[in-house]
Order: sequence, then C-alpha cells, then structure tokens
Amino acid sequence: MPDTNIYIMDAAGILSHAAENIVGQGLMLHCSVCLAEVSAGIGKYAPKAPDWRAVAGHYAEMFASIPANRLLVPDAQTWADAGMVAGILARTQGFHKKQSKELLNDAVIYLCAAKNGLPVLTDNKTNFDLLQQLAPGGNFIFV
Repeated sequence: MPDTNIYIMDAAGILSHAAENIVGQGLMLHCSVCLAEVSAGIGKYAPKAPDWRAVAGHYAEMFASIPANRLLVPDAQTWADAGMVAGILARTQGFHKKQSKELLNDAVIYLCAAKNGLPVLTDNKTNFDLLQQLAPGGNFIFV
C-alpha cells in the first residue's frame, strides 16, 4: 500500500526504479488517509501557479482510477490505536505539534495496512521504523 509520499514522488517522476516496478506492476490497495493528505496538498497549492491545472488533473485522474474495492478506509479502532501509538511516540521522541499530526496520519496508514496484511511502501524510514518498533505487527518497504 503506497504512503502519501509515493504518490507525490511518482507524480514528480522521482521514484526509484524498484519503487516504480512495485507501483507499476503490483496489485495496489490504497488508504483513504493518503488520498486525503494528497487532497489537502492540492487544496493548499496556489491555483494561480502555472502548473496547478496539470497537478490537479493528474491527481483527479489518479483518484478516479482507484476501484472502490481497492480503497481501504480505517475503522474507528484503527484510528484509536493509531492515536495511542502516535501519542506515545510524540511524547517519548519529543515531537513538535506538526510532527505529531504527521505521525498520527502515518500511524493510521501503517495500522490500516497491517490490519489488512499489507506492507506500506514509503520513503519515510524514520516514522515507519518508530511505528514498527512500538506496533510490531506491520511491515513497510523503504524505497
């Protein structure tokens, strides 16, 4: 399951060859949290930017291409567990408020993938390594 940064790197054309193979040839499932993070980024992106239409169009096409049966939506228990894990890590690692919010989303993505028996494809080794140490039931692939 791709982490948000994989969608962004793919759109920018900066994925590693190995990650391109996984994304291009793998049977991908997607997390609604990642799509929300991408949407928030598009919402923050200046509509007057010269490439805004291309960026927004790219992601609109990507969202439309995801079949409903390949979209995972975290349940209430996953959100609660992710909140606890993210809170513990934020406290023990001394994270700032922004880092804590990002870690919460990463924890939801990680635990949602784990609940469905999937690894997360990510380039965020730091957060996912911490998450795996505290909640060892999941896996991630670092690219």
